[in-house]
Amino acid sequence: MDRRRCRVMLIYACISSHGYGHGSRSAAVLSELADLRPQWRLVLSTALPDAFLRLALAAVPHERRWNRWDVGMVQADALAVDAQATLVALAELDRRLPDQLATEATWLRAQNEPLLLLGDVPPPAALLAGELQAPLVWLASFGWDAIYGPMGGELAERAAACRALYARGDLLLRCPLSLPMDWGIPQQPIGLTCSRPRQDLKLVAARLDLPADRQRCVLISFGGLGLSIDPALLAQWPQHRFIGSDPALAEADNGCVLPADLRPIDVMPLVGRLITKAGYSSFCEAFSQGVGIHLIERSDFAEAPVLAAALQDHGWHRLLSREQLVRGDWQLDQPLLPPRRGGLASDGARQAAELLVATAEAHWSGASGVGRGDG
Repeated sequence: MDRRRCRVMLIYACISSHGYGHGSRSAAVLSELADLRPQWRLVLSTALPDAFLRLALAAVPHERRWNRWDVGMVQADALAVDAQATLVALAELDRRLPDQLATEATWLRAQNEPLLLLGDVPPPAALLAGELQAPLVWLASFGWDAIYGPMGGELAERAAACRALYARGDLLLRCPLSLPMDWGIPQQPIGLTCSRPRQDLKLVAARLDLPADRQRCVLISFGGLGLSIDPALLAQWPQHRFIGSDPALAEADNGCVLPADLRPIDVMPLVGRLITKAGYSSFCEAFSQGVGIHLIERSDFAEAPVLAAALQDHGWHRLLSREQLVRGDWQLDQPLLPPRRGGLASDGARQAAELLVATAEAHWSGASGVGRGDG
């Protein structure tokens, strides 16, 4: 047996807390990694809520380091960004980052274990990897350079700084539905990165009082920030049952709240349609479970038009304006439009885990301890 497969490896994942999509994607990959190398240590370094991480990773053993590595975009709600507030938050991050980097580098050296950093996708992960002379793998469908650049001004300057840090990585695991990521490093394309449902579907259906006809069940999901929906609008669709995280949905006779111990993907096999914003992880989950997407338009985030085009290429869909959302014109009585092209492979999480194993073991073959890059 290859001795490298028996040694403990420390995987330190710097995960954006901009939204739950990054955490969902990383959790899917780390769950597969734990299946391949159950003896390895998984450390999640992020400001995402503990409750979210516990739900996303379930029984996968992991450790937590509470750190905020990036800002992303400050948002008023799931569909609106605030550029000025983003600049203020970035300045605060700049102030805190040196102490945070020093603390985490000291802690990681004290572990005295072979180390690989996974970045999804905070640029400062490159600073930590450089300090420790450890390999760094990016897991991404976009970088913050692609988001900040089109906004101009000081954010465009931030984009250039982000791109320079991304260029210090050793490998990019390029997710589908992606923006340009021309960082000058090796890239490996992978399939859709998402977890699988892990609940008894009959029990879930009974618990939520869902009709047997999947097409009458609709999931409303707008990510971690959420978006308030007037529960009176549900009365326009009396033949449908709606599920979502907004507590107001329970006020409607045909609405219910997604229980805290269930993820959206746990109910997706039971629903026919998803009303949502453009979001990488939501798209991956819906594509993998054959759920049609009713996409609410969004114009102030560079990823949104790319995802909208990808949805039309690869998923059953309908496109809605925000005005249609607000007045309840959700087109649930209209047929879904077919994808212009074929579907996408859904084994990206496993692919990513295998590539992480190969990268870590190749780098540390014959080396020991953190900060030894001579392997």
